[in-house]
Amino acid sequence: MLYPLLRNGLFLLPPETAHHVSMRGLQLASSVPFLKKQLAKTFQYQEKDLAKTCFGLHFPNPVGLGAGFDKNAAYLDELEMLGFGFVEIGTVTPKPQGGNSKPRLFRITDQKALINRMGFNNEGLEIIAKRLKERKENSASNLIIGGNIGKNKVTDNSEAWIDYCTNFKGLESVVDYFVVNVSSPNTPGLRELQEKESLRKIFSELQDLNKNNKPILLKIAPDLAVSALDDIIELTAEIKIDGLVATNTTIDRSLLTGLNIERAKKIGAGGLSGKPLLEKSTQVLQYLHKGIAGRIPIIASGGIFTGEDAQAKIAAGASLVQIWTGFIYEGPAIVKNICKSLSAPQ
Repeated sequence: MLYPLLRNGLFLLPPETAHHVSMRGLQLASSVPFLKKQLAKTFQYQEKDLAKTCFGLHFPNPVGLGAGFDKNAAYLDELEMLGFGFVEIGTVTPKPQGGNSKPRLFRITDQKALINRMGFNNEGLEIIAKRLKERKENSASNLIIGGNIGKNKVTDNSEAWIDYCTNFKGLESVVDYFVVNVSSPNTPGLRELQEKESLRKIFSELQDLNKNNKPILLKIAPDLAVSALDDIIELTAEIKIDGLVATNTTIDRSLLTGLNIERAKKIGAGGLSGKPLLEKSTQVLQYLHKGIAGRIPIIASGGIFTGEDAQAKIAAGASLVQIWTGFIYEGPAIVKNICKSLSAPQ
């Protein structure tokens, strides 16, 4: 009930500043045992009826947090406290990188949307892997952690597979599954890696390393032509891809309305997320689900704010759902609210 007021205050700050302030505040609150217990009681969905197994992993509920929110695996305890069934960290790159110049994150509040051109800013594989290892050694947590992996900006596409393999080797012992991110619009040339032969090379090399059968998923853009989606569907039958994430952010500004179209032009490059992406990403999900005929699971991402949004994704073929922009606008009760809605008789 108080979150709209808190959000209005946070929205007076630049988006990246608001993110750090809110997560630091959550860290401080959760450092007090009594408050941590109360926050968990308030925000976690405690029932077991939505638990499910995907990719051989047990998820306490199907609502996860997409990559890009906790890039450096710095807030996993706090996010678990808020009830997420799983959290995807990253995107992680082998070497640290600062990302694109600021400002690089923009709100479009009347459409509950964001535009970002962050550029895979992260502390790099070594630091993130060390943080995850220390947490694993010192925590009894059962939180499912996904590792979203990408290439460094300076790495040529012809050698991108090396970066993905480096990430895999560095994170294999500390994450539960991987997501190959070749679909961000914010690293020059990255989306070219969604072409069939590039994907075949990356996944073939990764699966050669994957002696312990760690699930490796592919995250795709919502802007692919039908022919490219067909290529991905064919590829899932040819090589071992354990699942899909549909979808990343979009470069399609026609999803915005009115003056926001002109505002987006002034903002410039970046991926659009939030409510405007809901229908487009669901259409891609539906097409992929029909094409793979249930052979592998799909995690749905894009425009999910409510239980009804999540239910629409599941009806379109998703096994799990991820939120991101919805978390910003709806606040910390979003996981519990979605879970309660999914649990209610349809």
